[in-house]
Amino acid sequence: MSAARAPVNVVGGGLAGALLAIVLARRGFRVEVFERRADPRLRAGERGRSINLALAARGLRGLAVAGVAARIAPLLVPMRGRHVHEHDGSGALLAYGQDDSEVIYSVSREALGRTLIEAAAAEPAVTLHFGADCVGVDLARDALLFGEGGKVRRRVPLAPTIATDGAGSAVRAALAAAGALTVREEVLAHDYLELTIPRDRAAGLDPHALHIWPRGGFMLIALPNTDGSFTATLFLAREGSPSFAELVDAPAIVAFFRREFPAAVSRLPQLVAEFAEHPRGRIGTVYCDPWTLDGKVLLLGDAAHAIVPFHGQGMNCAFEDVAVLDSLLATHGDTAALFAEFARVRRPDTDAIAQMAIENYLEMRDTVRDPVFQRRKALGAALERAFPDRFIPRYSMVMFHPEISYAEALRRGAVQQEILAALDAADPGQQPRGGGTDTIPPGARALIEARLAPIGVRA
Repeated sequence: MSAARAPVNVVGGGLAGALLAIVLARRGFRVEVFERRADPRLRAGERGRSINLALAARGLRGLAVAGVAARIAPLLVPMRGRHVHEHDGSGALLAYGQDDSEVIYSVSREALGRTLIEAAAAEPAVTLHFGADCVGVDLARDALLFGEGGKVRRRVPLAPTIATDGAGSAVRAALAAAGALTVREEVLAHDYLELTIPRDRAAGLDPHALHIWPRGGFMLIALPNTDGSFTATLFLAREGSPSFAELVDAPAIVAFFRREFPAAVSRLPQLVAEFAEHPRGRIGTVYCDPWTLDGKVLLLGDAAHAIVPFHGQGMNCAFEDVAVLDSLLATHGDTAALFAEFARVRRPDTDAIAQMAIENYLEMRDTVRDPVFQRRKALGAALERAFPDRFIPRYSMVMFHPEISYAEALRRGAVQQEILAALDAADPGQQPRGGGTDTIPPGARALIEARLAPIGVRA
């Protein structure tokens, strides 16, 4: 894709679009960003729709590629593990990694988006258009259509366009309506609702942990903010029992929380009001094929492969998309070849993280309390210490090792689960010790060396 050609259109000025604009500008492209919402530097945040984001190694690498990591650093709150809150009020911290260097970061979507837009606006080659609602794509005339209420107010030459307009992508919908691609959306039976734990009610909550109140088929989570408050999110079925459909008034809401989250009720002083004021969000996975159209259009981030948020990888995956596209720009001068190669390289990884995100939801809401899960997690951590070049728990591969692809993490993770199951079945009472004094089960070395090649070497 030559920098001397027409400007690159980026439809969607959210997190991925703003980051992409910065990267393209620094590669020498002129970039036109079209965002349907108002300028985030001038408007208040959208309450109730944030689901505080978890920034991990893949996302950090994308920010580094764009040269904006230092601008983002003040927004981040490190989280070293999941603090699991049982129904009886007891709890424990399950560390994410081997030590405090392996952390993920809570970040406000609003603050991150505003900072990235500020960085994009500082690039002379980037032009930002707010209030620019994409209402269609005219394939016969190679034009992007912008307007309001379905009425076209402006036409923009289509090629080249990169759509980063999210899970509800207008560009993707227009291409699907024209028969240029197929889309399948798998919506979860669960919705989410955002709640607030203010700073004065957060005493006793570890400010450097992701808090989970798992209850089997549903859960409450809370992520820390830089001001000492927490953004909490309830994930609950839409219908059935228990479900959002049952929480129709204040008595039902309060009774539900007192029954299921008794220790959390006092931390949510605006519980009933926020139920009324905050919208319920739906979550799901988007599968789309193809991602590119004749070298004219490329779908990137959630527009191509939206996933559920339960592995904290939606944003990270989109930022990694940007980093991958940036690396390909160095060797692909033709837009059609560039877009096709990006889709070929990324699809196996995005399919893999979509699967792992669903599996992590089941783990967070239920399995994390299972003694077998906890025992095997401890064993996995011990095996990582003993065989760091071969055995890295899947969660750690995804969150802390961007050099390992999502697809490879899924593949190696399946093998490692089989190894853990075999070792645990042989001696279910084993309790590995940390601090360099781990007792490794008999046969572990032979299994690992036979089935797991050193990291970076394909088995």
